[in-house]
Amino acid sequence: MPAQPMPSDRDGRFARPDASMSLLTTVMEHSLDDGYAEAARANGREGTSRLPGSLRGRLILALGLALATTVVTVGAVTSHEAEPTLAKERDALVRRVNDSTGAADRMQKQIQDLRHQVDRAQQQALPTGSNGSLAELAGRVGTGEVSGPGVKLVIDDASGTGGGSASDPRLADGFHDTGRLRDRDLQLIVNGLWQAGAEAVSVNGQRLTVLSAIRAAGDAILVDNRPLVPPYTVLVAGDGPRLAAAFQDDEAGRYLKIIQDSYGIRSTLSVQKKLTVPAALGITLRYAQPLTSDSPTATSTTGTGAPKP
Repeated sequence: MPAQPMPSDRDGRFARPDASMSLLTTVMEHSLDDGYAEAARANGREGTSRLPGSLRGRLILALGLALATTVVTVGAVTSHEAEPTLAKERDALVRRVNDSTGAADRMQKQIQDLRHQVDRAQQQALPTGSNGSLAELAGRVGTGEVSGPGVKLVIDDASGTGGGSASDPRLADGFHDTGRLRDRDLQLIVNGLWQAGAEAVSVNGQRLTVLSAIRAAGDAILVDNRPLVPPYTVLVAGDGPRLAAAFQDDEAGRYLKIIQDSYGIRSTLSVQKKLTVPAALGITLRYAQPLTSDSPTATSTTGTGAPKP
């Protein structure tokens, strides 16, 4: 097959293969317009620095650079100094909380010491035959400590926490199924211990009485408005072997086993030959006073709702 001749223009000269792309070729080969290049060469500025040539211009440029450097430096120093300041404020707040907690603990210890002094004074003032009944009554109501056999129940959140029946408190609205022990869990467990035959109960040193409340504040469990920190140590005075068996066979014991298996909550129950359940602090007892016939409120009702004659 004969070779095809190269295309040619009207004058008989050979044309370039990219003749149809002359505009693109010009743009690629001459990026700077000829007029601009000529003007730059005329002014003698082609390839030269654009820095100001006069002394005043150089001073203004140096002042601007110094001001920008100062602003950047001050910003960096301020940002660097702000972190230690925030850390110091946080540490100061933590110290204040720890100091307040320590002061509250010392006041509780002082109250407990004063209560022991009052108990000793009462024992000295009352007849000998009444001392035993008074101590027993104080132990039952919670104003006195109780020593003897019992059980020790230690409950802890699931390892790495961050993580039924009709009486399951976890089925309540707003309750999250996690590996943390909740206030309603502890309520059910403590009530189960009372039902199993407990004579006195304390949780992390907080004695439970008929006036006690187990509540929650966020993720923290409160006993009588004092926050507790896991693990939760529950001391129970009573017949140890019988109490432990009754608790494990009761609904509360089975519930504890369920949350262990379902949520990883850990617990250990051990029988103790001797333990001491501390006395409750800050109990304010209110005593009923009988009304006389000549009292202006003799026709009112008492605290029990029964009308006086």
